[in-house]
Amino acid sequence: MPGESSNRIIPSQRELFEIPDGVSYLNCASMSPRLRSVSAAGAEALARSASPWNLSAAEWFSGAEELRELAAQVVGADADSIALVPAASYGIAVAAANVEVARGQSIVLLDGEFPSNYYAWKELAGRRGAVIRAVRREQGIGWTQAVLDAIDDATAVVSVPNCHWTDGSLVDLDRVGERARAAGASFVVDASQSAGAYPLDIEKVRPDFLVTVGYKWLLGPYALGYLYAAPKWQERGLPIENSWLARAGSDDFAKLVGYTDEYRAGARRFDVGEFPNFVTLPMATAALRQVLEWGIENIGYNLAALTALISARGIEMGLPPPVPERVGHIIGLRLPEGIPAGLLERLAKEKVFVSIRGDAIRVAPHLYNDAGDVERLFDVLKELI
Repeated sequence: MPGESSNRIIPSQRELFEIPDGVSYLNCASMSPRLRSVSAAGAEALARSASPWNLSAAEWFSGAEELRELAAQVVGADADSIALVPAASYGIAVAAANVEVARGQSIVLLDGEFPSNYYAWKELAGRRGAVIRAVRREQGIGWTQAVLDAIDDATAVVSVPNCHWTDGSLVDLDRVGERARAAGASFVVDASQSAGAYPLDIEKVRPDFLVTVGYKWLLGPYALGYLYAAPKWQERGLPIENSWLARAGSDDFAKLVGYTDEYRAGARRFDVGEFPNFVTLPMATAALRQVLEWGIENIGYNLAALTALISARGIEMGLPPPVPERVGHIIGLRLPEGIPAGLLERLAKEKVFVSIRGDAIRVAPHLYNDAGDVERLFDVLKELI
């Protein structure tokens, strides 16, 4: 976990990213800036894809398998458990199409959940005669306890993130997963705001499905993410589309009209159609190699130091302390008088970039940031508070 003595300090890695001088980008929870290695991989792949006659049949699958293996390492799974998907909403849709929900049962979500982890469950609840139970976090009670209290014998599904997307407040997935299993409920996780910056162990969390986008903390291109499916779903789960690429024997192009009911092994049955994207896959592969080279625990350790500095500077200015139970890579600042109009525009004028999510100024640094970026943020905030 972040903070252990084995973690190493990583100096600013800004030179590895395409960030102009003078820009303080503290918004990785929205979208990561591009790594130079990812841009280079994309340029090479784009040039290569212009000549499809040089593309072998094996290459329709080999790049995806390398990426699948890297994504598996991020979450502590095996490559057979990973499907390639275009978005978190796609992964949640796969989960919603497979879990069992009966009339009168409940689907537990966080209040103010990200829309991609809400709409599919709302639609499913409507079709099945179930109810959405949106858990609220009461004063003095963290998200974890609030979710645990909401799970009962009528719970069919618990679908939560590792942290709330607005301010990084923590959900203990190990404890929630254990409670969900005890209640006989399916457990689904949206790890889009944690995978790549906060350690995640599939063996401990044991979700039915876990999805993450690739363009935030995993530093990859847009429209490519990863879905973990537990072993039981790899054997009997139904995909939400019928791509020829997901079927057994699809690597033999000469025999594609020999239709089959069999799927490729593992979670590959859930792969999105056209997953061998010959430009984005090499880019995502370069991104995950860099994340794993740094080490997720090391990333989390260094980002926690930055958000601790942000917390301290905020308290010095008289801001309320941030939520105590949170991940180390995201922090939400709340102003006593609320968020002033034009705040983002004023920050952007000074080339400082954060997000407003709900009632919080969400600050989400990465290894391209340092203390100087934090000071630039507070130089502007001091003028407005």
